[in-house]
Amino acid sequence: MVEATRLEEESSKFVKTGIPGFDDLFEQGIPKGSTVLIAGGTGSGKTNLCLQLLAHHASQGKKCYFMGFEESENRLIEHMKDFGWDPETLIKSGDLKIKRFLTAEIYYYDKKGGSDIQAMMTKEVDPLLMELEPLSITDTVGFKPDFIVLDSLTAISSTFQGKEQSYRFYVERLFRFFEKIGATTFLITETQQIPEVFSPTGVEEFLADGVVVIYNIRRQNTREKALEVLKMRGAKHQRKIVSMNITEKGVVINPNKEVYSEIE
Repeated sequence: MVEATRLEEESSKFVKTGIPGFDDLFEQGIPKGSTVLIAGGTGSGKTNLCLQLLAHHASQGKKCYFMGFEESENRLIEHMKDFGWDPETLIKSGDLKIKRFLTAEIYYYDKKGGSDIQAMMTKEVDPLLMELEPLSITDTVGFKPDFIVLDSLTAISSTFQGKEQSYRFYVERLFRFFEKIGATTFLITETQQIPEVFSPTGVEEFLADGVVVIYNIRRQNTREKALEVLKMRGAKHQRKIVSMNITEKGVVINPNKEVYSEIE
């Protein structure tokens, strides 16, 4: 009985993605409250993977928030409907929220809900910003997310073009912000199809608790997708690159099918 209780307590410290085959890469799962980069090239399936895991958890009654800077809410909803994930029901239930931001709307927010300060786009680091929040995610009364997807860090970094110091300051505060609110967070980053750097500046992959890489390997006139859990603090996971497919029902990982060639 005591052993069963201990195992249950240990299990509660981890989360599953609900993506077929993906959770088999972990001994127990992703540590709850982790901040995980989802890195890959254009068309590799990053957004689909993240929408799928949000759909899974929202269907289990968890609060899920997709924060996008690229595609519109309607287009993302249509993507989800194409896979049969019934986003409209999940949104109506209050368990899924999808919101599109403009990169020009990156603000620091007063913790007391006061007036906002446009952050970092025309000025150098201001010490007064240290006590302000880098994003507002509490604009919906009673909505405290268990899972967050931010799509993407690459879009945010473009706002700080020519001001790398300011971006690094902002992104460090962003990681600390997600850590403080306790949600399990997935941050999408755009890379080369077979990346060697997994984030806009390279510093993000060191700040993150986990890095999941999606490779888009060209084989003559086709591309083969593969996935790797590059790192995950506090979790035992398989250290191999495995096949990934996007089917009519969503992303499927093949944990027993390793991919070797073209990836050094």
